[in-house]
Amino acid sequence: MINSIIDLINSHEVNLTNSMFRMILSMMLGVIIGAERKRKGQIAGIRTFSLITMGACLAMLLSIYVPQEYMGLKNGDPGRIAAQVITGIGFLGGGAIIRAKGSVKGLTTAAGIWISAIIGMAVGIGMYVVAVGATMLILMVLVIFDWYEHWQSVGQESRAIIVTLEEIVDDMTPFISTFQDHKVHLSTYFISYDYTKGLTEINFLILAHPRIDFIRVLGALSKVAPTASITLSSQAEI
Repeated sequence: MINSIIDLINSHEVNLTNSMFRMILSMMLGVIIGAERKRKGQIAGIRTFSLITMGACLAMLLSIYVPQEYMGLKNGDPGRIAAQVITGIGFLGGGAIIRAKGSVKGLTTAAGIWISAIIGMAVGIGMYVVAVGATMLILMVLVIFDWYEHWQSVGQESRAIIVTLEEIVDDMTPFISTFQDHKVHLSTYFISYDYTKGLTEINFLILAHPRIDFIRVLGALSKVAPTASITLSSQAEI
């Protein structure tokens, strides 16, 4: 009995047993990835990723089943329907990317959505071990590598500093010098003038070491010109 079930699960032809097994397995792998993303506060979580992996798996099953059942092709045509998954999944990935005032967030989640669809397709075609192994590698990248980067303070992290000044600023040299004095790399900046109120809003996009003392940096920036408000926000990719 058990051997016959295993044979059905491993069969190259689509049947009810291996279809349900593949759908359940793809759902579980999507849940694992989605749980990690939700833990990081991303909008795409368990439900989104599980639906993506199951949908991709079902698309692959249909790609095999339709020609197998109606055209007499034993191995089907796995590329016919499933090929559209790669194109269509870009729509969801794009929805996970947030762009605001020159900063971009959500690229890791978008990449996770894309590779989750590929994992679902791998399960749908019967590559169970590869799909599970790929899921474990994804978790390694998202969890272990992220922890290692923070622990070793590898590289620089992106930040945004928004400064509102109580005057019209026409010289950026003092601000640039302030960043240089504190060993902060200024990537670019955006300026908005409000001439009716005499205010200037500057959005600085910077790269800085994770352990830098931002309180000192903000304090130094506030002394360059009369400052109404100053805000530091994290633009690190999570």
